[in-house]
Amino acid sequence: MPLGILRPAVELYVDLHAHPELSGAEVRTAGRFAAALERHGAAVTRGVGGHGVVGVLANGPGPVVLLRAELDALPVTERTGLPYASTAAGVMHACGHDLHLAAASGALALLARCRETWRGTVLVVGQPAEETLEGARAMLADGLYERFGTPDAVLAQHAAPLPAGTVAHGRGGPLMAGSAALDVTIHGRGGHAGAPQLAVDPVLTAAATVLRLQSVVARETAPSEQVVLTVGSLHAGERGNVIPDRAELSLSVRAFSDAALDRVTAAVERIVRAECAASGCPDEPEFTLASRSPALLPDQDTAAAVRRVHEGLFGPHRVTDWPPATATEDFPLYGAADAGIRTAYWMLGVTGARQWRAAREGAVPPPANHAPDFAPDVRTALPAGITAMAGAALHVLPAAEEEAR
Repeated sequence: MPLGILRPAVELYVDLHAHPELSGAEVRTAGRFAAALERHGAAVTRGVGGHGVVGVLANGPGPVVLLRAELDALPVTERTGLPYASTAAGVMHACGHDLHLAAASGALALLARCRETWRGTVLVVGQPAEETLEGARAMLADGLYERFGTPDAVLAQHAAPLPAGTVAHGRGGPLMAGSAALDVTIHGRGGHAGAPQLAVDPVLTAAATVLRLQSVVARETAPSEQVVLTVGSLHAGERGNVIPDRAELSLSVRAFSDAALDRVTAAVERIVRAECAASGCPDEPEFTLASRSPALLPDQDTAAAVRRVHEGLFGPHRVTDWPPATATEDFPLYGAADAGIRTAYWMLGVTGARQWRAAREGAVPPPANHAPDFAPDVRTALPAGITAMAGAALHVLPAAEEEAR
């Protein structure tokens, strides 16, 4: 990897990691990423679908390939001890989006440097609000394809707790689950903690609801079907001597088919309403669908071709299988088989050799995404990420002599 490409990518990564921003607030991140794309010769547009960034590197007639990375961080307090650890209180790049951005920038630099070997157009997208599953939809609604061209292929990669310098591809079928995020409000009747008979306690109703919801997976879902239902937030009241008048829950459902998502979300609503009725709540509960995303199902031919490219670049021993995961993404929204938009998506190993050995010897898995000690080995993972992304793009873009013929 030429130092002229790797060094700016590392500098971008370190800067972004130290200055993370939450979904919908990625102002500085977008600016830094846009500036990096401009330095590599791309025509850049800011403010697409929020803080989204689109860089265009046009190189004559030919196919259009879109490289996608994400701008946002997570509300996690970092505990990595890195010298470039987050300077934003309670916010951290705990999912590797900073690495994705640096790799996409480096891939663009590599493609710009060898533009005499290919023809076509490269779109590099810095997407906001991936963690809330809002950003892809917002960019598409803001005319991403109408304004910058419909891509022939859309490519993305994601950091994973695998050995740094490796990549992993799906075995066919879904790579990640689809999801639905629901916000629920349970209405009670507030009162004095010493006179509960005069109130309707929404805390008790919410607690019963959380426990009962576990039966949807345990007793309403076939053991062979992968479904996850998680209540990630429950908030009610402020003081121990006051019964509040409402309780709020936020939950997520993950499954590998739209039918399963529909079935489980309907079960959630049924159980919440039943528990509210059992408690004698004065008003019906309220439901808000915060987000929904389909399962990630890459185009099988494109994914298989990209895997072969990666095997040629890294060697077959550094390309592994990735089983279906119940993590979720809004990346599938960029693809449309009926419009000829193919997708490929792979996992990028980020765990350093020493940490990987320690994890294996101690039988404790290495820190995973969303954990406060998640720390990619940038020295190994970033060059691999640049190479993997640029190599996949060159598979889509025809060689210059081929285009000339």
